[in-house]
Amino acid sequence: MRLLIYGFGPYQQFKENITEKILTSFPKRRGVKKIIFPVRFDKSQFIRALREHCPDAVLGLGRCSEGQRLRIERRAANRKRKNKASTIRPILSGGSKWISTSLRLKKGRETKFSKDAGDYVCNYSMYVILDYIKRHHLATRFGFIHIPHQYDSGTAKNFLLRVIRGICK
Repeated sequence: MRLLIYGFGPYQQFKENITEKILTSFPKRRGVKKIIFPVRFDKSQFIRALREHCPDAVLGLGRCSEGQRLRIERRAANRKRKNKASTIRPILSGGSKWISTSLRLKKGRETKFSKDAGDYVCNYSMYVILDYIKRHHLATRFGFIHIPHQYDSGTAKNFLLRVIRGICK
């Protein structure tokens, strides 16, 4: 089992991204590749990672500014915008309105399911990766978890280590 798990670095006014903090604290594990992406609408960085590592499963992590619980995202939307003041545009002109995730993650007391990953780079990465998997008929499973920025990083790390063990068994 090859797992690609990714998060993001700092962006805008946020000097620290909880996903980077968590990923850099993970111990190395055979078959698990960790990547910290810069926060930008760059399709090639996500596609390159898929091509380079040929994972069986991909788990994306993103920082969210609201909420008290971890959010297991169930789908990506074909929409993006650079900031709250800008116009929403499609990621892929003529593409599917939604693409569902394929990695079934179990809901627990610290999590909730979400059908709205927003319209910033987290959702963008989800849509780009899911579209690539679909277009290339790959068996790669994909899931995404949003972590509230004020969530305890130790608790999130322990939860994610359990998720990784479940994926890799």
